[in-house]
Amino acid sequence: MAELSIADALKQALQEEMRRDETVFCLGEDVDIKGGMGGAFTVTKGLLDEFGPERVLNTPIAEILISGVCVGAGMTGMRPVADLQYGDFLFCMMDQLVNQAAKMCYMSGGKVHIPMVMRAPCGATNRGAQHAQSLESYFIHVPGLKVICPSTPYDAKGLMKQAIRDDNPVLVFEHKLLYGGARKEKDAIKIAGEVPEGDYTVEFGKAAVRKEGKDITIVANLLMSYRAQEAAKVLEEEGISCEVIDPRTLVPFDYETVEKSVKKTGKLMIVHEDTYTGGWGAQVSSHFAEHNIYDLDAPIKVVAAYDTPIPFASPMEDFVIPSTERILEAARELAKA
Repeated sequence: MAELSIADALKQALQEEMRRDETVFCLGEDVDIKGGMGGAFTVTKGLLDEFGPERVLNTPIAEILISGVCVGAGMTGMRPVADLQYGDFLFCMMDQLVNQAAKMCYMSGGKVHIPMVMRAPCGATNRGAQHAQSLESYFIHVPGLKVICPSTPYDAKGLMKQAIRDDNPVLVFEHKLLYGGARKEKDAIKIAGEVPEGDYTVEFGKAAVRKEGKDITIVANLLMSYRAQEAAKVLEEEGISCEVIDPRTLVPFDYETVEKSVKKTGKLMIVHEDTYTGGWGAQVSSHFAEHNIYDLDAPIKVVAAYDTPIPFASPMEDFVIPSTERILEAARELAKA
């Protein structure tokens, strides 16, 4: 075991997979240039020295080019792993991701696979409306794409290795305040966890119960998982026991683990940094309203970012993004319901 940050765990996964399989290669804007950071968040620094320019490709600032290369390379049997500086730039790739990568296997009758990984930093970090969005819900809507969101170093390595080996296109959402590593982000959470040095993967569609409880089920991903756990500790002192579940992957989603918890608690709350309207919590809410309505003792509660572009000013950003205090308030209301 080694104590690693999420950034270092992702790098270790990339290194091990590139050593294991010569079809794996990295590409992106400044993924590893002299004097650079190794992508925007240090994950790919040093890979060029080991693997050379044929397998670590520094691209122009042209996201539509990056996604096109990934789709074409995947179709020919390669396994590209692309690095985006900010997840917001996924919008520049929408045709390739949604109309090409997601549909090619279906349209070819299973003869053509596109094993590509798109790494997308997400979350609000005082960078304004075009560099701070959480876009998971746009892509859970698209059949053919898998969507994952690691929030611990252990999961970061295991899920990344699983994504690279998957024969389908996978989007990896990585929260900017959880990376750790060499780049210091304001308000970042210092996360270091034990990560096996050897080979392992984390299976898609298997949620992690971060805290057990009996009164309220809270489902939260990425940064919100930590805020939910923080709120759960406070609520425990007030006599409210919360079970906190980190889905880890949104497609496929582990409804079974959440259902087991809801049958125990009778109350469900979903917390995410995506907007309230149309966020991934709306799909989870819909599922449980349809399939588990009689297991619920109170209406489902969703705590999410308000339906507005992410503000640049820190106080306004803090207001829009779900805080620990907002989670506490919602949980207290739900406990009384």
